Amino acid sequence: MGEIKGGIIILSEMAGKLPKSESKIAQYILSHPEEAVQLTAAKLGEKSGTSSAAVIRLCKSVGFSGFQELKIRVAGDLKEDNKESYRDINPKEEVKNIVSKVTQNTIRMLRETVDILSVKEINQAVEVLSKAKSIIFLGFGGSYIAAKDAEQKFMRIGKEVHAFSDTHMAATLIANKGVNDVVVGISFSGNTPEVARLLELAHSKGVQTIGITKYGRSLVSEQADIQLFISPTGEATLRSGATSSRMAQLHVIDILLICIASREYENTMKQIDETRDSISFLRKDK
Repeated sequence: MGEIKGGIIILSEMAGKLPKSESKIAQYILSHPEEAVQLTAAKLGEKSGTSSAAVIRLCKSVGFSGFQELKIRVAGDLKEDNKESYRDINPKEEVKNIVSKVTQNTIRMLRETVDILSVKEINQAVEVLSKAKSIIFLGFGGSYIAAKDAEQKFMRIGKEVHAFSDTHMAATLIANKGVNDVVVGISFSGNTPEVARLLELAHSKGVQTIGITKYGRSLVSEQADIQLFISPTGEATLRSGATSSRMAQLHVIDILLICIASREYENTMKQIDETRDSISFLRKDK
């Protein structure tokens, strides 16, 4: 995933959700990023009118291992050339401008998602998905598109997989699952109550859970054993069915799929060849 970045994205998302002293530090870093990466924890606490202890608490609150990781991530962001914000469309926008804006928004969303994805969490997700007896993907609204995409792709590599946007059907199937199964909840906001409740039900059955949400604490992430985060800043004002966030969700699913395919290469190639042959058989003239 290259150079460690994502500090500014994470601080921007979390600043308004932190305790007052930690929020002051986050705001100071966002306003003075070049200066902040040169400071010690004690000096940053002094500059922001707080303390070094508050700086350390901030690092923990946003999910960093310590102050050094915070500085490395912010410094990595400062080396990024593209500082353009997400672009919304205007009334009667020319088609060529819409093409450019939608493309740029999607590319930026994917880059920011890669910046904040945790290799450790991806490895853990790949491990449990590889060993799972069955996998359930949950999503509602735009996130259901990602869940169905995952169902189709994981089915092709021989996994027992189901995708649901119906809470009753999902709950019925989860009721008969256990420690060898996995439930994946997909929600951009992370606060889709149906997804959170179904993950909570899965926990009660000993089922392993994975959440795919925007960065930060949420109902879904709190119920997920493994948390996979996408960029929280990926939507312009006219979300149009969560276009950029949907692409990021699909990207994370593709990463998981390809990691599993690489790990189980020979078996995966066999499964793909068999599914391809089956589809070809259906297309043959009788």
